[in-house]
Amino acid sequence: MTTTETTTHPVPVSGGAIGVRRQGRRGPALVFVHYWGGSAGTWDAVVGKLPADSATVRFDQRGWGSSRTLPGPYHLDRLADDVIDVIEGLALDRFVLVGHSMGGKVSQLAAARHPEGLAGLALVAPAPPQPPASVTAEYQRFLAHAYDSARTVEEALDHALTATRLEGTVRNAAVRDSLASGEAAREEWPLRGIAADITDAARAISVPVLVLAGEDDRVEPPHVLRACLLPHVPHARFDAVPGSGHLLPLEAPEAVAAALADFAAGLSR
Repeated sequence: MTTTETTTHPVPVSGGAIGVRRQGRRGPALVFVHYWGGSAGTWDAVVGKLPADSATVRFDQRGWGSSRTLPGPYHLDRLADDVIDVIEGLALDRFVLVGHSMGGKVSQLAAARHPEGLAGLALVAPAPPQPPASVTAEYQRFLAHAYDSARTVEEALDHALTATRLEGTVRNAAVRDSLASGEAAREEWPLRGIAADITDAARAISVPVLVLAGEDDRVEPPHVLRACLLPHVPHARFDAVPGSGHLLPLEAPEAVAAALADFAAGLSR
């Protein structure tokens, strides 16, 4: 398991800097991009279960957590710009993008730019490049209020985001993270980003791709990913984690870590 010290590095981005948490030196660096409502801390349990000294990079996306004060716009292309700035700012020579949900869509855009050193792309319960039919204007308006208060966040956690109830410090952190944004950043994803069609970008991805789905995910079910993602990234490997919902990094960190370690090891062969 990973036990090396975590260091924080300020990386310049448009309008300011992002504090990036870096750990380990072994293998291609896993650059983690969190979900709408998440943070760098969303990945803590996954990082803790990776092989010792695995190289990892985590950060709060623009508009969230410690990056909350960064100015907008907060659209997907700007978030992808930030990912590229982090990669270049740390001078990563070989890395794997690991994106969860909204972070998966951001990572698809970043990967489509073919940044130097990109070895692979891991998409964890990702938002697909082709918006599914379930993303209606009514659904978008409803989703925009999911993080209005601690109560609505807890309802989203229990009735949409997870298949296994989060408890204790993990649950408290998920609620805190979901409330740690400004209004503009919080509304950008449900009102615009979730409905953006980025299939052209997805088709431009040329590196190996792993898609990891939650078997019981109610947000991005496996059948949606098969219909709205795999046709546009036909070379992707698809795996499902039994008994897990949308918040795979929190619900099944050991399974996510094992899948990422196996994927990264395969890139070295």
